[in-house]
Amino acid sequence: MNFFREDPNLSFILDQYLDEEFLEWAKKELDEYGELCANEIDERAVHTDRDGQPQLIKYDKMGNDISEVWVNEGYKQTVSETYNRGIVGYVHKDIPDLNRKGNYLYSYAQGYLLSQAEPGFYCPVTLTMATAYLLDHYGSEELKAAYLPHVLSTGEVELYEGATFLTERQGGSDVGANETTAVQGGDHYKLYGEKYFASNAGMCGVAMVLARTEDAPEGTKGLSLFLVPWRNEDDSLNGIQIRRLKDKLGVRAVPSAEVVFDGAEAYMVGEPQKGIHYMMEALNLSRVCNAVASIGIMQRAYLEARDYAYERSAFRNQLKDFPMIQDTLATLKAKQEVDTSSVFQLISLFDYVMNEPENTSEKDQALNRLLIALLKKETAEQAIHFSHESIEMHGGNGYIEDFVTPRLLRDAQVLTVWEGTANILGLEVLRLMKKYHIDKMFIDEIKGRIDQLPVSLSEEYGLIYGELDALKKQAARIAVMEDEEQTYYAKFIAEKMTKIFESVVALEDAVIGGERKLAIAKVFMQHTWKKDQPDWDQQSLAYYDMIVEQKTTSNV
Repeated sequence: MNFFREDPNLSFILDQYLDEEFLEWAKKELDEYGELCANEIDERAVHTDRDGQPQLIKYDKMGNDISEVWVNEGYKQTVSETYNRGIVGYVHKDIPDLNRKGNYLYSYAQGYLLSQAEPGFYCPVTLTMATAYLLDHYGSEELKAAYLPHVLSTGEVELYEGATFLTERQGGSDVGANETTAVQGGDHYKLYGEKYFASNAGMCGVAMVLARTEDAPEGTKGLSLFLVPWRNEDDSLNGIQIRRLKDKLGVRAVPSAEVVFDGAEAYMVGEPQKGIHYMMEALNLSRVCNAVASIGIMQRAYLEARDYAYERSAFRNQLKDFPMIQDTLATLKAKQEVDTSSVFQLISLFDYVMNEPENTSEKDQALNRLLIALLKKETAEQAIHFSHESIEMHGGNGYIEDFVTPRLLRDAQVLTVWEGTANILGLEVLRLMKKYHIDKMFIDEIKGRIDQLPVSLSEEYGLIYGELDALKKQAARIAVMEDEEQTYYAKFIAEKMTKIFESVVALEDAVIGGERKLAIAKVFMQHTWKKDQPDWDQQSLAYYDMIVEQKTTSNV
């Protein structure tokens, strides 16, 4: 098994976004990493989940609080092999073989492969990516010189994994209720307080933490961002204690903890009282990671369902020969490829907004935020759906821990919660409607893209035109409602926009991807817009060989 070779759609996507030199190098690296993820990293993930979960060593033999987190040796090997391939570093520094920086698109391609084996470990990678971004963009020259080479390490210096600590017990998503305080003492601060859901605790070298200086106002406007080293130069804890590790449903590879700061030495990052703005930028980066992890789980769940259907026999036939099974596999594969193409289209825009902010328009920035919210929500929910479908394909075996399917479902469930629930993401869409009139921007953008499609797809894009008209009327009606009433419809508007956006992506892929991508677009459109109506043409069956078995035919 090689996750990269199993997924020609990923190569199709890379061909669209990377120049020839970068593309050749990236495909070679991803081929090697795809094999590693499908074999050694996957095997270690099973061990970590079942028998080798992180453990808190609270005290040493003399009773001293050392708050140390133990991880197994296989986990450490995965850390080394993944970071050394530049999943974080090459976003910010040169790739030696190319003498140029990489980009988020390549990093997220690595994350997509990793998440098919170990989405739990992709969480620490995400937190390190966010730490690198915040330090690189807003840290002082002194902080960058001291810590950035370690956060970006690809093996040449000691790696400092990162973490971002926001959540407190009394606040949760209401970050403005945070109480952790920062007391100035010369050129640094001392932090006092606690963070209630601190992932990668004990494993990180540095953490980015929101805290409130003594004279700061209440609410989010009073929050500043601080870099907190986990340990002092003598390797002692930097005024930090771990109260306990969370006993989580899934993603057991990442230690999530309750962390207490008792005079932890900290250094302010950026301007005072802009901490929430900096952290929201990192939050959006993490939401893209969340979507990448989701499409990774979707792909692995599909592969497991497909392989089982081809191996298992029932009632004197292989499962794959039953029409209902063929419908499931073709529909899943169509949805997975369209969602993956949609996420990487977002990533291309995200790369531009993050790396060339001075050249981006207000529309670019607003659409970037919108697509992050839409696709984070959609892919997280689909990761759960795909895991469920894969379990059902396996029958009773799908519920047994000898198979990967139970872990996929457990790991997928966190993706709807991490970095914003569906309700929170719906509120983000409402904010964008009020601030930017994003509904109008979105409609204009989609209409412009539809105008570029060939007449041969008029039946499909005619349907989208109708949905755009409905969206326009619905958004206008919501705009005149009271604020609280608007929230009732937030998720509805988000879901409508998502369907429209992904439908256009599916049709655009069909234009450049040939008959198989056209088949995928037809099946996707049928399932998305008409799933409550019988498909009398049985498109998923008609195109099964092309979509699932990748055979070339001419019946589209």
